[in-house]
Amino acid sequence: MQLKYVDTKEEIIAINRKSKHIEPHLHNALEIVCVTSGALELGVGQELYHMEKGDIGFVFPDVIHHYQVLTPGVNKATYLIASPFTIAKFADIMQSMAPEYPIIKAEKVEPEVYRVINAILETEQSDITVAQAYLQIVLARCIGKLNLVEKSNVGSNDLIYQTVSYISANFKKKFSLEEMAKDLGVSKYVLSRLFSKTFHRNFNQYLNDARLNYACQRLENTSDSITNICLDSGFESQRTFNRVFKERYKISPSDYRSTCVKEMLS
Repeated sequence: MQLKYVDTKEEIIAINRKSKHIEPHLHNALEIVCVTSGALELGVGQELYHMEKGDIGFVFPDVIHHYQVLTPGVNKATYLIASPFTIAKFADIMQSMAPEYPIIKAEKVEPEVYRVINAILETEQSDITVAQAYLQIVLARCIGKLNLVEKSNVGSNDLIYQTVSYISANFKKKFSLEEMAKDLGVSKYVLSRLFSKTFHRNFNQYLNDARLNYACQRLENTSDSITNICLDSGFESQRTFNRVFKERYKISPSDYRSTCVKEMLS
């Protein structure tokens, strides 16, 4: 299921790929990452956690997180992203709770968990029910090893959290800095300084980054047309999308997709 993306309420993405830097973001899905080679840094809230081969990280829905690759060499991981509709009885727990320490070290992971994660990767795209069943096994074997606390103790309700949350929820729409500031109840000047000092880019750059990150996910995990991906990501035209994409990645969207497929098959 390495090129899996079902754009429905029953959505599961499963992919094994080279690890890469991913900027702070959040979504309403559960994210599980298992390092298969090298190392990876998982950032949750304001903390950064080091992961090595065999370690498994859990990011519950609506928690700000990011990834960094600081270790040279081949760094790869399996990423599982599951919507709340696919995690059954665990969904209620994940709405209000989150892991105090989000990593289960390799020595504490049962061998069965690795076998099930590999089984999810190998599940055919049409067998979403089978993938869901495997996912339940992973959660049943792992959740008890995590110390869960109130989500408010892990995340934050400050302006940084509100900004990331707002962009994550609205990047597909057209809106201005002024409109966002009004919705958040702050002045546009305060918000502008936040983008500059905290995210080291202006509002438009940060918004385009959010759209590009989503577009890359779709390029990597679906066979959707580039035109549909462009429009679904919030860009007004494919010309703008191609220009912004190439400015950031130094490669066209179609070449990016081809490169990702080659890397996954290697």
